[in-house]
Amino acid sequence: MQEEVLAITQRVAIGKGTTWTVLAGDYRVAEPVEQYLEYLRSTDSSPNTIKSYARGLALWWSFLEQRSQAWDAVGLTELGTFVGQLRRKNVAQEVVPLRSPERAADATVASRIRAVMGFYRYHAARGVEVAGQLYETVHARPGSYLPFLEHVARKHGRRSSVVKVRVRAKPVPVLLPGQMTALREADASWDPAAGVWSGELRYRLLWTLLEETGLRLGEALGLRHRDWKTGTGTTAQIEVVHQEAHPYGLRAKSGYRRIFIGSALDCLYGDWVWALCEAGADVELDDWDGAYIFCNLHRGRRFAPLRPESVYKHLNARKSQLRGLPTEMTPHWYRHTHATALLLAGVPMHVVSRRLGHADVQTTINTYAHVTEDAELRACADWQKITQSWGSWNER
Repeated sequence: MQEEVLAITQRVAIGKGTTWTVLAGDYRVAEPVEQYLEYLRSTDSSPNTIKSYARGLALWWSFLEQRSQAWDAVGLTELGTFVGQLRRKNVAQEVVPLRSPERAADATVASRIRAVMGFYRYHAARGVEVAGQLYETVHARPGSYLPFLEHVARKHGRRSSVVKVRVRAKPVPVLLPGQMTALREADASWDPAAGVWSGELRYRLLWTLLEETGLRLGEALGLRHRDWKTGTGTTAQIEVVHQEAHPYGLRAKSGYRRIFIGSALDCLYGDWVWALCEAGADVELDDWDGAYIFCNLHRGRRFAPLRPESVYKHLNARKSQLRGLPTEMTPHWYRHTHATALLLAGVPMHVVSRRLGHADVQTTINTYAHVTEDAELRACADWQKITQSWGSWNER
């Protein structure tokens, strides 16, 4: 008996970048899904978002094909069954076992459902009748949080998905000051006798930058020299700029924002620039301002942009050498640590939200609301002293 082929996600190269689409069981593009993914591309969604949504929609398309169900003739029964199978990690099975040893994480299920409901919301706007039945009109309740421009939707209400997956909020992981110091020192240290840095100055700069700015890893690796406004009589700052041309598809998820930094970080960047010049970057690079700050020196094409995979590989090596580093740590922990440190130091939530580049302060509240109530975390370090060492973080 021939095994049935299910829908899959397919990587597609476009120009200098990469995107994703969904192929049905017959290996043809699932046209309704592709229409939605193309809409996401045209509205400047990040490649990672499109990849995640494509994965969720590939599971949904597999579910529909298994049941011989038309995509535009579904209801709450089908969506409920799909959620149940997602939880049990067996979307591809026609018969669902009553007992399953594995359950998918709520966050994973929520991510897949978000993709499916976004797909139907898009088609509802295009006039597909069944899609409009999967949303309901809701009005803000007295005393509830009112998002920006709520008054625009106050008369007619907002459209809300009838299928939602509740995800339990978990405390965000943070790095303690001693752990961040240990990682920096393990990568590069200053030799006062010789007056030079020894070790991997590139990674010391990266870790320090992530700690002091709260940048996402992709945003940091996408910085060019023109984006770093060094302090020459003014406060040094970094401009996070949207770009399309990064060879690895990295981009500023939150669009443009400006982040002020302290003099110590600015001096460290100056030392890195000097190291690059000693390696010949000023001679080999035709466009210094357009070159990426974090680049190859030892492997691959010299001065080509550093890959995120290289950062993760380097960090994993450091975690095996430094016992104090959590084994689950990722570069994104620096972003959580940055926000946590500012909040524990008494910085207003809306200021932290703007620095992180969140589109809505409610995102910051949902993620970090527990921080100011965590007395144990507050007591483990002098967070105000740490944030003050970052320099002019609160400049406008």
